Amino acid sequence: MTDSDLKLFEPDTPPPTIGLFAKVVVERGIDTGPGLDGLTYRVVGEPPVPGERVEVPLGRGGKPAQGIVIEIGGPELLGGFDPRKVKPITARKGSPIPAPLLALARWMAEYYICPLGMVLATMVPASVKQAIGQRHIDRFRPAELAAEVRDAALATLTPKARAAWDTITALDPETFPLAAPDLALAAGLRTTRAVKQLADAGLLAAEAHTEIRAGALIGLDAVTRDTPPPLTDAQAGIVAAIEATLSGFAAHLIRGVTGSGKTEIYLHAIATNLAAGRSAIVLVPEIALTPQTADRFTRRFGDDTVAVLHSGLTQSQRHKEWSRVAAGKASVVVGARSAVFAPVARLGLIVVDEEHDSSYKQDQLPRYNARDLAVKRAHLEGCPVVLGSATPSLESWANARSGKYTLHELTERAGGGVLPNVEVVDMREERAVRITREGGSDSALHLLGPTLEEALERTLADDGQAILLLNRRGFAHYICCPDSHCGFVARCDECDASLVLHKHRDYPKGAIVRCHHCLAEQLVPQLCPTCGKKLNVFGGGTQRAQDELLRKFISMGLEDGTTLLRLDSDSMRSAADYFHALSRFGRGEARVLLGTQMIAKGLDFHNVRLVGVLDADTAINIPDFRAAERTFQLVSQVAGRAGRGNRPGRVIVQTMNPDHAAIVHAAAHDYVGFADEELAVRHRAGLPPLTRMVRIVCRDEDAQKAVDAATAIRDRLRELSPDTFGITGPAPCAVSRIAGQHRFELLVIGPRTSAVHHVLARLRAEKLVKSDAHTAVDVDPLALL
Repeated sequence: MTDSDLKLFEPDTPPPTIGLFAKVVVERGIDTGPGLDGLTYRVVGEPPVPGERVEVPLGRGGKPAQGIVIEIGGPELLGGFDPRKVKPITARKGSPIPAPLLALARWMAEYYICPLGMVLATMVPASVKQAIGQRHIDRFRPAELAAEVRDAALATLTPKARAAWDTITALDPETFPLAAPDLALAAGLRTTRAVKQLADAGLLAAEAHTEIRAGALIGLDAVTRDTPPPLTDAQAGIVAAIEATLSGFAAHLIRGVTGSGKTEIYLHAIATNLAAGRSAIVLVPEIALTPQTADRFTRRFGDDTVAVLHSGLTQSQRHKEWSRVAAGKASVVVGARSAVFAPVARLGLIVVDEEHDSSYKQDQLPRYNARDLAVKRAHLEGCPVVLGSATPSLESWANARSGKYTLHELTERAGGGVLPNVEVVDMREERAVRITREGGSDSALHLLGPTLEEALERTLADDGQAILLLNRRGFAHYICCPDSHCGFVARCDECDASLVLHKHRDYPKGAIVRCHHCLAEQLVPQLCPTCGKKLNVFGGGTQRAQDELLRKFISMGLEDGTTLLRLDSDSMRSAADYFHALSRFGRGEARVLLGTQMIAKGLDFHNVRLVGVLDADTAINIPDFRAAERTFQLVSQVAGRAGRGNRPGRVIVQTMNPDHAAIVHAAAHDYVGFADEELAVRHRAGLPPLTRMVRIVCRDEDAQKAVDAATAIRDRLRELSPDTFGITGPAPCAVSRIAGQHRFELLVIGPRTSAVHHVLARLRAEKLVKSDAHTAVDVDPLALL
């Protein structure tokens, strides 16, 4: 056989050289199952690092998709697949996720039954992916030139340009490089014309730089450093215990009464951490708390050390703060829930303030609890985590009682302050008192009873300030026909929920009705559409309370938006709104702060002498086993806002259930008594935290399809664990339809986390349980509506 004959049997092109491959998880809802392996792509050129964002072709059409590299390797990543058919990575996008966060993402995907791509997409803000506010600029420094070359270049310039050169070269070398406007300013030039001439002549060397342009953060642009106050013996003991564990993982729970100085403990522990060259993350639950908390940390550590991350920032601000953290320029991160994903290096401490708060739980995919992620991340990073609250969650309390967490308690207020006196008033008796005083029947709705009215009047007369809590928005939450034979109720067309009346001067005719679930809005019906009678409105929210306060106390100087401020999600649209409102209250310009639960915790104002809870029953009757715990926490937390200064505080709690255990214990500042009683109830009922719960909600526009899907899951669960789990349902959810989707739930309760997740992993592998548009899997749910 000749050489030419041999060539007939050779391929036209040689087979590709086997090189590097990458496992990429695309930022889509693609659930690859328990292995979470991702998709394999060919590496062309310099290989990306694990955690780096890349662009890859997806599907037959090769549509560009964003993804995260989770592994780099050779042919072993192909699993026998033909390497010639593997598509290449098309672009590298940078912004790598650190290795500990990759490990955390894998854990989240398995624990919360969520596609890994969706978890990774959550970890990096959209503003970072889209490079919002980022621009490329040139910065200049004097070029290193031979004397003859420099002199020849100078000879071509105008006298003004040569004078500018002399000024620039006289500057401190540490000043460079500078952008053209900054260089002109440093040289005393009115314009950048001379700088451009020097650069064109080759006398100034340009260096390419990237910067992110963003406005200054609200309230953090003029910060002065403060001096740490001395610690009490109790505070010092807790700080020492935390510092003793800075070299490894440990979980600390601080149960400290309101005003006991928990934040000062955090500050001292972080200072020690920074001195050791390590960083810290501080989580706070509400956006309303972030400016005040960030200001306190910035005054202690400096604005160059502290970064702020929360949803109230602009996109460019968020990008800039995240980039400062990723570059190691900020060592302390203060933020809300998503700040647990901050890409800090050398993480040495995580603090979760108000750890009990439900705001830490994400209600959309991935449905994580930032408090639990903080504990897991601390474990992965090998550092301590500190959870703090005056009313710890029963989950954390049970962990402390069992020895999983180290428990520390602060039973007295710092500085010698005393807890306020709490008075519980029965609104049924209050109504009877009002009827007696007014000499007849009382048909009007009064959200403030006589006791609270008189206390507020005395507080305002004495130049004190008051905080009033009503955890319900809007003006009225029930609109119906007065004719009992008609039965019309204003309900949402797409949800199983009544519409809420909202008043505002910008609305048509001054008011609308809104659904608080799908956010649909309608014009207020003037007459019953069924029988034509005038409609009645019942119930009250913060808007109605605002109207009542203005009507009753206008003679004492209450004015809307000046001396009376309303804080709820309707009136506060941005972080700036929160900051300005709280700043005015802190300066004493506003006398009364009325709001929902966002004003119930964390705020520290020394002239607040009265706190009023207008309706302590808003959560008691919700069909949720945590209703009593939430009621206790809300009443206890808002009561703690009173009496933080030199004057004693008074708290008045209005309720229709004065004998309810949650209210009785909250009035007595008795957390331990409530926790023991409630845990005993949970134990008898087999409910968390003594057990583990997973809630599975199946939804569909066709109710029968939703029921069938839930039934199939239930039947398979019973096959896999006939005796181990308690399975309830399928049953309609408390809100059985939202945005046109019928909703049916299963509650799965097991004795241990491992047992529950073992079964769920089986169902996930069988594609029976997955988090998508039709199925929501909520592990460790905090709300059952």
